Parts: sequence; structure tokens; C-alpha cells
Amino acid sequence: MRIDDIQPLSFTPTATANPRRLESIDILRGIALFGVLAVNLVTEFRVSIFKQFLTEPRESNLVNRAVIEFVHHGLELKAFALFSFLFGVGMAMQFERLSNTGRPLYWLTRRLVVLFLFGLIHLLLIWNGDILTEYAVAGLVVLPLLLASRKVLGFIAAALFALYLALPSLPIPVSWPDQAWIAHHVAQATEMYRAKTWFQVMQFSLRELPDLLPLHVYIFPRTLALFVLGILAWRSGIFSRPEKCKGKILSLVCVFGATGAAITFAQEPAVFSNMAPVCLALAFAGAVLYAVEFTPARAFLHSFAALGRMAFTNYIAQSLIFGLIFFGYGLGQFGSLRPAPVFALGIAVYFAQLQLSKFWLSNYRFGPIEWCWRTLMYGQLQPMKR
Repeated sequence: MRIDDIQPLSFTPTATANPRRLESIDILRGIALFGVLAVNLVTEFRVSIFKQFLTEPRESNLVNRAVIEFVHHGLELKAFALFSFLFGVGMAMQFERLSNTGRPLYWLTRRLVVLFLFGLIHLLLIWNGDILTEYAVAGLVVLPLLLASRKVLGFIAAALFALYLALPSLPIPVSWPDQAWIAHHVAQATEMYRAKTWFQVMQFSLRELPDLLPLHVYIFPRTLALFVLGILAWRSGIFSRPEKCKGKILSLVCVFGATGAAITFAQEPAVFSNMAPVCLALAFAGAVLYAVEFTPARAFLHSFAALGRMAFTNYIAQSLIFGLIFFGYGLGQFGSLRPAPVFALGIAVYFAQLQLSKFWLSNYRFGPIEWCWRTLMYGQLQPMKR
């Protein structure tokens, strides 16, 4: 079979999906990208990621405090949970589309290996807050489960979530540093990320990787669980056959929303509060899906689809933009700006990307990095212009 015979990975209808269904995934991804942008910007580009773990006096300015609380309680973990869930949905959708080649796992393996290489470039040359390498590794781990039944997928997702909740109490070879180390490191990071050369900034960024390892170790089971849950959601027809799933979507909103809210406020036992972001993220996804399919809000939500379709390009562009603003080889604002103006900057960048994405996709089939990803995956130049 020739490459040209393979159905495109980008929004061509199949027997079980149509453009509106696929657009809803783009809309969700585009909205989730705002949460990822805001969290990265306020907690990692503006200051050291470790600063949020310091015990410090409460922010005195009301607006700045409101921004910090909104990012922490409204977006942090929830946006990444939604992004992880959608990655699993995408894997299942691509597996279905590539099945007519007879080698869907082969092509998806190539796709994930290329993503891993992009992630390494992002990690080694731009910023150590990369999630692409982790997603690529998690995707390769989950890949064989695309052959599993829905019952098996449900059981594995539950087991992975259980591991995620139990991990803090298990003896593992990585540990979180104490307050004295964190305070020293935050001061050092503020100095080094203001350094005047790209080489100095990246040298320190790479030295931080072992210190960030505990965060990745603790979050990895949750990422795997959400990938599996995304595969299960696609198989269940929530995206591909929503006319049959109105009750399911409403149930998703009610059950996960109520559960997430209860866990968030009660936090008894405390370990289960770690599931609150997952529950609330999935509830939000259900609400958006319902709005796209069954309410007039679809006209407004449609505006986020282009940005979601170019999420890879926009994610990398955000790293480049914010690196030039906050790191010393650019404007050197690391550690200098308060949360509110930085959050406003993020909104401006997000809406600029939204408009640029619409303009780009009116002329081209893919975002530039999506096109590179697809071309490298197939080993053949892909059509770019519409």
C-alpha cells in the first residue's frame, strides 16, 4: 500500500466520525492549551517552578492573589489532565484510521518516535518544562493497549489511577527536597535564567532536570491512566457517535463534576484529593462536548478549533516567545514581573495565536510543525497547501 492510500490523520471523516465530532476534539484541545499556557507562564517562565513549593507570606495585592489562586485552583493540573486525556483520544482515533494499512501500530510507533525527537529538541535547546518527551514515552507504553477490549482498558485505567494515588506512600528512589534547598535553588535559578547568553541559560536548565525528576515520577502513572481513559472514551463513542451519547455526556458532567467538587472541598482522605483535577477536567470536557453538539454556544466555541488543530506549533511558539521575554538572552524579565501583568500577557499571546491559526489554516492543511511531524512520520513530503 502506498503512503497516498493512507487516510490523513487530520480530520477526514471516517465511518464512525464526521467533521463536527473531530472539531469538538480540536475545540477542547484549543481551550486546554490556554490552561497549559497560563500555568507554564505564571509558575515556570515568570519564576522558578520550585517557588510554588516554598512556604511564603500570602500575596498582599488582591489582583495578583486572584491570578495565583485562579491558576492554581482553576487551571493547574486540570489543563494538563485534559491535554493528556485528549492525547489518548487522538491515539485511538489515529489507530482506527490507520487500521486500513494493516500496520497501525507500526505507523503510530513512528509517530511517537518522531514526537520524542521533537521533545528532545525542545528540552535541550529551548526549555526544560517540556511535556512532549513524556507524552511520547507514555504513548509508547500505552500503544499495545490499543488492541485491548473496553473492559481491559477500564480495568487498567483504574489500576493506574490507584497507583497514582498510592505512589506518595510507596518507597521509591526519588525524594522531594526540603525548604532550605528549594529557597537556595530559587535564588540561584533567578540569577542563572537572567544570564546573558543562551548557552548559560540552557546549561542551568539541563542541570535542573534531575531535580525535576520527582515531579515526573509522581505524575507519570496519572498520564498513563488518562491516555488509557482517552482511548476508552473514543471506543465508547462519546466523540464519534454523540447523538447516541447525550445521556452519557450529561452523566459525565454530573458524576465527575459532583465527585470532583466533593473531593476538592472535603479532601477526606487527603490522598483522594489528587483525583479532583482529573474529575473536574473530565467534567469540563463533557460540558464542552455537550455545548458543541446541542447548544448555540457551538458558534462561539468553534473559534478555538483552529488553535487546537495547530496545538503542537502553538505550544512550541509559546516556549520561544516566553523564553525571549523572560530569559537573559532576551529581555531578562525572569523573577521580575508580578502574576497579574504576566497573566494578561498570556491572554494577549493566546488570542494572537488564535487569530494567526485561523489565518494559517485558511491557506494550509496543517500547522508548520504538524506538517514536519507528519512528513517525518511517513518519510515522504506531505501536501501542505489547501
